[in-house]
Amino acid sequence: MERDFPVEKIRNIGIMAHIDAGKTTTTERILYYSGKIYRIGEVDDGTATMDWMVQEQERGITITSAATTCHWKDCRINIIDTPGHVDFTAEVERSLRVLDGAIGIFCGVAGVQPQSETVWRQADKYRVPRIAFINKMDRTGADFLKAVDTMRTRLAARPLIVQLPCFEDEQFTGVVDLLTGKFLTFSEGDEGSSVTEEAVPEHMKGEVRKYREQLIEKVAEEVETLMESYLSGKEPSLDQLKSGIREATIAMKLVPVLAGASLRNKGVQPLIDAVIDFLPSPADIAVVEGIDPKTETKELRKLDDSEEFSAYVFKVVTDPFFGKLLFSRIYSGSVKVGAMVYDTQTRKKERITKIMQIHANTRMELPEAHSGEIVGLVGPKLAKTGHTLCTEAHKIAYGSINFPEPVISIAIEARNQAEQQKLEEALQKISDEDPTFKKCVDPESGQTLISGMGELHLEIIVDRLLREHKIKGNVGKPQVSYKEAVMEQMSGQGRVEKEMGSKRLFAGVTVEIFPTGRGGGFEFHSRIRNSNLPDDFINAIEEGCRDALMVGNLAGFTVIDTGVNLTGVEYSETDSNEISFKMAASQAVNTALQSARVSLFEPVMLLEIVTPENYLGEVINDLNSRRGRVEKLEKKDCFGIISASAPLSELFGYATGLRSRTQGRATHTMQFGYYN
Repeated sequence: MERDFPVEKIRNIGIMAHIDAGKTTTTERILYYSGKIYRIGEVDDGTATMDWMVQEQERGITITSAATTCHWKDCRINIIDTPGHVDFTAEVERSLRVLDGAIGIFCGVAGVQPQSETVWRQADKYRVPRIAFINKMDRTGADFLKAVDTMRTRLAARPLIVQLPCFEDEQFTGVVDLLTGKFLTFSEGDEGSSVTEEAVPEHMKGEVRKYREQLIEKVAEEVETLMESYLSGKEPSLDQLKSGIREATIAMKLVPVLAGASLRNKGVQPLIDAVIDFLPSPADIAVVEGIDPKTETKELRKLDDSEEFSAYVFKVVTDPFFGKLLFSRIYSGSVKVGAMVYDTQTRKKERITKIMQIHANTRMELPEAHSGEIVGLVGPKLAKTGHTLCTEAHKIAYGSINFPEPVISIAIEARNQAEQQKLEEALQKISDEDPTFKKCVDPESGQTLISGMGELHLEIIVDRLLREHKIKGNVGKPQVSYKEAVMEQMSGQGRVEKEMGSKRLFAGVTVEIFPTGRGGGFEFHSRIRNSNLPDDFINAIEEGCRDALMVGNLAGFTVIDTGVNLTGVEYSETDSNEISFKMAASQAVNTALQSARVSLFEPVMLLEIVTPENYLGEVINDLNSRRGRVEKLEKKDCFGIISASAPLSELFGYATGLRSRTQGRATHTMQFGYYN
């Protein structure tokens, strides 16, 4: 089957920004003006097409990245609208992994905000070319040039101003296109659908001339073909300018900057034009690099339908009608419904049963998909985020995505035994969908713990369990797993002498428990001589001692860093066996623990915190209030790096507290250190 669109006419883009900068609002306008939807949905009303989850509609934020496809002029645009909240940055990470270009949206009042920095660095990591849209120019206090300046200072970007906002009586009226020299206005009667080109207002002519000259100079500096004509004083044509800007954008040397107010339906159509004019098509990528999973040598694939099929799974969702749906970017070749594909991670072959074009939470079936496209694949049961699908004869792996480890946990339990199985199945489904969500059973407390990137992340998970899976779990803080340790040497005796049915059990054990020091662990030594006690009985005694130390006498926690010396035994050749010695050894250790001086130890976590210098004092004061201790402090560029330790019991909610103290600009990692 032939392609609907040549690969040169495809754009795979993401829309990324800080929370509430206007990503979803802008996406809604793009879909409306391109004819994909016939009514503009609003985030604040909970009617936005791309925010289809109930939780998104209620909170007015984007939680999960949503994909859609629209058409503009003679091109197809595949769009992924990503979340802006820090708890869901993994959604941005895995989307950027497969995109060819992106729109960075910034608030005209606040400029570059903390989460904007995070997503911009993620785009740098995957070398995704970008254009920028300064939104909310209708707001009081909006300052276009100041917002552009924050791109330079906070993002180390090289912005290229291609539009200037126009104001009359402090009201935002439209934009001046520096390339065409036209003033663009947007009608209010038809929701901004009609765009009118007018002459540049008199009061802006000097400013427009100045910034157009700067634009030509910047592009000429980066594009060799324009440099000669620029130095000779020739004015480049419109096509030459667009071609030069596109070349510099794809090479990530410049970031074209546009202006508008999406909520007021102003400036969106020129933004879509800029996507077509400046951002790359899959054809501009040309070759994709992977590895041969067998030899681990470099393997290349041309982005061409005649190549062997390969695709990258960047997201997994559970669809109520189709089951497991794999959001996939096809890098080479093509795939038809019914084809067998090879998963290089699981080393299994599975069949593609459906191919879907995705629009938010609706699907349209396709018979075939081609290189350069982003589609949903149904069929493979074992594939997960980061897996590569290809042909078995020509294997390639594109590498996994490294997601951050969860930083906060809560305990959850089913209300009754009947719901326990449902809860486990639901948590497994969510875990398959979300790589930053983890679940485990604490071996010490027996609690089911779920972990995520923040309190909002876990709140959404619990809400999804109730709404989607009809499970209302009991939620609480996890129980901190304290430990006990003996602080002195102490002896104890245990004796078993009882009838069990027709058999008699007999064993006597004398032990001496002692501290092994912090980190010393468990030790067992047999100090008896010439007893002729079989090795199986010695092993049973050691096992009984270990079992006894699992539950301490002080508060019922595991006893750590404690050793046991076996100093005496009593046994009968007819009545002693492994069970009797194991029971006697447990008694002996328990007796010794009751008499010994025992201390309670708490888990201490090791933290590394990276924060802007101006928040250092506040972060350190907060650590001190949590019984934390700063081990090391370094300064790098304008950031401070703190190495510290603090008790786990004091760190619940720490991620949220750190973000609020640093306006979301600090990051941290946390891992278990030791017991103290």
